[in-house]
Amino acid sequence: MKRIIVGITGASGVQIGHRLLQALRARADVEVHLVITDGARLTLARETDLTVEQLVASADVVWDDHDQAAAISSGSFMTEGMVVAPCSMRSLSAIVNAYDDDLLVRAADVCAKEGRKVVLVPRETPLNRAHCRNLLRAAEDGYVLLPPMLTFYNGCETTADQVDHLVGRILMQFGIAYEGLRPWEG
Repeated sequence: MKRIIVGITGASGVQIGHRLLQALRARADVEVHLVITDGARLTLARETDLTVEQLVASADVVWDDHDQAAAISSGSFMTEGMVVAPCSMRSLSAIVNAYDDDLLVRAADVCAKEGRKVVLVPRETPLNRAHCRNLLRAAEDGYVLLPPMLTFYNGCETTADQVDHLVGRILMQFGIAYEGLRPWEG
């Protein structure tokens, strides 16, 4: 069984994290550990009709973002890695600077120090110089940057299609196939 940590921050696009959770929940071979920041709870209420309970229902284990003693804060807790979707610029900055002030950042730091995959889905536009510096540092430090870019080559016509394609690209990073992905076929 694969264990994957999913972190959801307060960046716009909480729907991405929700769809990722749904895709992972549909798999019997993945145990999902979820961390939702305070900012994500606010964004969820402002941008969607979703509830925190709906996010929580798609996870096997839910951790309090303020619980620094949680199992996922230790390298001895084995996981495949972590996805932060969406990833706010605040969380990205904290992650690249190892500013482990909350569980989400600590879990990403632990995954990185243990050589586990960490996929960041940064959600901001336009980008300023500080954002670009932090993105470069994240890439140099080995984090996978997978921003939610629109795709047109695959016939995605709706926002839901775009989100599904993105979720498929995220899951590819962990060797997990996803039916919503429409790969390029030449």
